[in-house]
Amino acid sequence: MDLKLINDQKQDIGNITVSDTLFDRQYNEALVHQVVTSYLSNARSGTRAQKGRSDVACSGRKPWRQKGSGRARTGSVSNPIWRGGGKVFPNSPEDNFAKKLNKKMYRAGMSVILSKLIRDKRLTVIDSISLSSHKTKELTEKLQNLGYEDVLLLVNEIDENLYLSSRNLPTAHAMDVSQVDPYSLLKFKNILITSDGIKRLEELFT
Repeated sequence: MDLKLINDQKQDIGNITVSDTLFDRQYNEALVHQVVTSYLSNARSGTRAQKGRSDVACSGRKPWRQKGSGRARTGSVSNPIWRGGGKVFPNSPEDNFAKKLNKKMYRAGMSVILSKLIRDKRLTVIDSISLSSHKTKELTEKLQNLGYEDVLLLVNEIDENLYLSSRNLPTAHAMDVSQVDPYSLLKFKNILITSDGIKRLEELFT
């Protein structure tokens, strides 16, 4: 299939031929959900921790005698039903949130997402994205001229100017194609990818 190719002035300069296998795939919502949830789960660090009743810093003394006080019997202030007591089933920093997903399913999921972006006219191919300086203002003006606000910029190899100028923008993010992930593709309203980035995607996912 052919995709329209534009320059940094948003002028049509021709077409670029791309793989039907990667960019013309039927939408599969269940597969997309599985790919995204797997990616987000694998990104979790698992560093959270809670204290059980044996980990709470408190006295081991029995608060009051077993009988005769008129109060409910209790043996420790670390009791989970007490304020400040330990958790019944505490989270552990060793918790593993990883979800296995084989390469074939991941590639298929990325293909479905890319195909959906093209059908929804959210993915645009540009010949190149070049900046003369690392100033955020220059990139902002370029994106305004192209008519993009919430946009993900995908390039084959990100240079220093593009990285520095985009890192302070809340509605724009520049990324190397080799690091692209399903969540980022769905997070941004528009995707702007260079022509050499398209070729790199085909090498990665076909």
